[in-house]
Amino acid sequence: MDRFATLSAFVKVAELHGFAPAARRLGLSPSAVTRLVAALEAHLDVRLLQRTTRSVTLTDEGERYLLQARRILVELEEADASMQATRAAPSGRLVVAAPVAFGRFHVGPLFSAYLSRYPAVQGELVLGDRVINLVEESVDIAVRIGHLGDSSQRSRRVGETRRVLVASPGYLARHGAPVTPADIASHRCIHFAGFNAVLEWVFEQQGSRIRVGIAPSFVTNGAESAVQHAIDGGGLTLVLAYQATAAIRAGALRILLPEYERPPSPIQLVYPTARLLSPKVRAFIDMAASDTDWSFVAIA
Repeated sequence: MDRFATLSAFVKVAELHGFAPAARRLGLSPSAVTRLVAALEAHLDVRLLQRTTRSVTLTDEGERYLLQARRILVELEEADASMQATRAAPSGRLVVAAPVAFGRFHVGPLFSAYLSRYPAVQGELVLGDRVINLVEESVDIAVRIGHLGDSSQRSRRVGETRRVLVASPGYLARHGAPVTPADIASHRCIHFAGFNAVLEWVFEQQGSRIRVGIAPSFVTNGAESAVQHAIDGGGLTLVLAYQATAAIRAGALRILLPEYERPPSPIQLVYPTARLLSPKVRAFIDMAASDTDWSFVAIA
């Protein structure tokens, strides 16, 4: 028994409310469609359709089975299309959105390498720190840092990053280093508003959140400005590790209170919920997963 043929016949009869219209749609004879549906019912040992001289209707079992049959047929079609897509070369316009600093230092180089590998793609990199609607703004892929609030989106995890409290050695020589989050109140603070517009920094110890109110001497929505002011001795700042990695490794900044850090945040590629990915999108996601090292946890 050809299960694909029997499912297709059953679904068409149910949707078109008759064997004759289903046969015309499938390009078969009515008797062939009748045999296919009968074979399916015999295999399941259940009646799916009620037949009269005037109409064909679904039984209760048929109603339930129709939902599953439709899903199976859709997934079979998508599997075929997916295999065909893997053989197609990426082409067309690809729009990728990313946070400003992460986009400049990490997504930009990846995108450049991607376009060199797939010259038939026309790329556009959109940098911004706000969360955008991918469908409304015609974005194919967005880089998101942190846990996703919208579970309807599909995503691929490609890295992770810490939140780190940092200051320059010169500032610490003059003012000392905080030992606990409560000590931050006595220090000059540089607030990166990209985390939170509220003037507080959040830490964690043994699963408990510790919220520290701050009175910043400098507030900015640009992480690079916050990091640079900290390098210049302006005070403490709380940023994502990737934003300060170069300065930390160069010794221009020191990490403070690592035992009070919150768990690392995932770095993810987010894309619309359509089940099938175009070759250009799939190729970018696969390249990001295989060719990048976007783990910013062990940076000291």
